[in-house]
Amino acid sequence: MDTALPLLPREKMLNHGITSLTDTELLALFLRTGIPGKSVFMLSQELLHHFGSLYGLLTAEHADFKHVEGIGLAKYAQLKGIAELARRFYNVRMQEESLLLSSEMTRDFLQSQLSDAEREIFMVIFLDNKNHVLKHSRLFSGTLSHVEVHPREIVREAIKVNAAAVILAHNHPSGCAEPSKADRQITDRIIKCCQFMDIRVLDHLIIGRGEYVSFAERGWI
Repeated sequence: MDTALPLLPREKMLNHGITSLTDTELLALFLRTGIPGKSVFMLSQELLHHFGSLYGLLTAEHADFKHVEGIGLAKYAQLKGIAELARRFYNVRMQEESLLLSSEMTRDFLQSQLSDAEREIFMVIFLDNKNHVLKHSRLFSGTLSHVEVHPREIVREAIKVNAAAVILAHNHPSGCAEPSKADRQITDRIIKCCQFMDIRVLDHLIIGRGEYVSFAERGWI
């Protein structure tokens, strides 16, 4: 009978790579210590169960931990630090590497940048004719439920960097990513404006909380 003990997260990471860790093990690796009477693994499991997922945990506000045992200011700061580190990693990666975007990479980047924003932000990723990233910008900022977008400004920025294509994105702070009629109308206006300068609009992604909608995937672009 095999009675070998399971590897600790650090040992498992060294032997099998970081992607081999479960969400519980990965969270335990960051938290490092448990609380009196509760190991770090048990604490990690309970946190994930309470908030439903890593996303739910890392986007929770301080008030959400009011009735969660064992999470004081220090551990709350650790959790928020994890989320912010991931956001900055994606941001720096997009700035410093000439990435050939995949749909998954695009979605992950945009979720890291927009899912926690408290007001609507409209971002544009500018690409060359081989879909390598030239630049990404938060071009427009709005209110809780509206952002005013100017298609000509998008075209002007695209011309500055000699972009052949763009990916549009904005967030819905309400959490629901379902596009509104206004979202579809502004997308059509941007596409028409870009066509005059032979700039392709590859997609428009709407980012909610833990969800997204891709216009390209729905066949709207």
